[in-house]
Parts: sequence; C-alpha cells; structure tokens
Amino acid sequence: MGVTLLAFLLIYLAPGDFLSQMAENPTISPQTIEAMRHKFGLDQAWYVQYALWLKNVFFHLDFGESFAYRQPVFSVILPRLGNTLLLSTAAAIVAWGLAIPLGILSAVRQYSWIDKSSSFISFLGLSIPEIFFGLLCMFVAARTGWFPVGGMHSIDYDDFSWGGKMLDLGRHLFLPALVLGTVPLAGRMRQMRANLLDVLRLDYVTTARAKGLDENKVVWKHAVRNAINPLITLFGFTLASLLSGSFIVEIVMAWPGLGSLTLDALLKQDLYLVMGSVVIAATMLLLGNLVADILLAVADPRIRYD
Repeated sequence: MGVTLLAFLLIYLAPGDFLSQMAENPTISPQTIEAMRHKFGLDQAWYVQYALWLKNVFFHLDFGESFAYRQPVFSVILPRLGNTLLLSTAAAIVAWGLAIPLGILSAVRQYSWIDKSSSFISFLGLSIPEIFFGLLCMFVAARTGWFPVGGMHSIDYDDFSWGGKMLDLGRHLFLPALVLGTVPLAGRMRQMRANLLDVLRLDYVTTARAKGLDENKVVWKHAVRNAINPLITLFGFTLASLLSGSFIVEIVMAWPGLGSLTLDALLKQDLYLVMGSVVIAATMLLLGNLVADILLAVADPRIRYD
C-alpha cells in the first residue's frame, strides 16, 4: 500500500501527464484532449484517481488500462515480465552457481592462486558499473561476432527448429545474464569466503579434525552448512536486486523486458502501466523474502517455524 501510494503521488507531481504531448499536436483539437482527459479520469484530483484505482485492484483485480497501448495493463506487462524473469533467473544461476563453489575453494585454499584469482575477479566485478560492462560486452560481440548484439531473438527465429530456437535464445541470453550476474557473483563469492574462513576457525571444527574426520567431510558437512546460512537470508534481496538491476541491463542491451517497457511508460507518463510495474516489483521483493525465510528454515535445523 505504501509503495503504491508513494509511486502514484510521485507520478502525479511530475509536470504534465500522458495527454500533454498530444496537446502540442495542432491537428488535435483542445475539445478532443479534454474529452480524453475526462475518459481517462485525469481531470480528477490525484487522491480520487488513486482511490478509484485501488478499489478496482482490490475488488476486481483490475489494474487499469494503458493509455498508450489501449489495452489492460497486465496484458501489456505479462509478456515482458516473462522475459525479465528469464533474464533474472539466468543471472541468478550464473551468480550463485559460481559464487558458492568459488568462495568455498578460495577459503579452503586460502592465499593460493585460486584464492588470488577469485579475489581479483570479485574486485573487478564489484568495480565495473553494469552500464560500462554491458557496453563493453556489446562492443566485443560486435567485433568478434561470437554473440548477437542486443535483442532476444534472431530475425529468422520462427524458421528454426525447437532446438535451434533454444540455442538462439541462449546465445542472446548469455551476455545480458553475464552482465547482470557479475555484481552479485562478486559480492556473494567474497561473503562465502569470509563466512567459511570464520567457521573453519571455530572450536567444533578443530574438534572434528582432532577426532580424525576426513577434511572433505569436515568442510562440506560441518563447516559449509553453517557458513552458507547468512547467504541464504540474502537470497530474497538478491532476487529483488536482480529484478531492479535487469532494468538497466535491458535498456543498455536492448532486451525486451519489463525494464524497457517501464522506462517507456515513465517517459510517456502512462500512469497505470507504471503502477502495474511498481506492484510487480514490490511483490517480487516480498516473495523473495518469503523464499529466503523458507530456505533458511530448511538449511538450518535449529530454525523452525511453528
């Protein structure tokens, strides 16, 4: 409720509205503009517009109609949302699938070449802005031809077989997922390394080693499970950050997702389309936190919810 109210108020406080640009067109009469303003409800006070929108959402699950597309908001958002979730999921797989094993290796082989190489990669990933890294990847793709430059599909995508379509999608998805997953990869890898190093110095690990347990069993069964718990609590925030970070990557790398749609809606002041995007982002954050709590309870037997 707070997020929707704040978003609605900020959009209302921005100068002009969706019809302001149309009003500059001399071929459109002022009477037509006023009729459209009344039709869209833009001639009412902002709190009246918000109350009507909120009532439709709660009682009818109606998020309004997009001014620009002349379609229900979710009919416009859902295809783009699927593309954004695909990109965010691929980026999460890249980030977590590499961060956890690299962090463990760095901690177990502290100060080795693996540790130093992983540290260099993590510091580099934390230092490079997503915009610059995305442009750099597009430059490399354009010069080498190894990957497509922007977009989600090739022009002749519909002519491919099922396997060819998956391969084409994977080629278009690789660079955006790499760019989006680099920052969380670097951060989670450093956190995993630091957590595991702290756990490996605890008394119960020393006792396990003194009893003659195999080192792999000590690390993987006793140390890693406790070291990874703090990271699980960050999973929900990672999900939300990937969703918001994907907006930048989508715009820079021309990925047809929710980010580019939201930016276009903001520029056009398409009120209800922006509100739909905000609701989805807030919902993803709440679901991410819920998933993090559930995973933490599963991973740590000391934590149970009655």
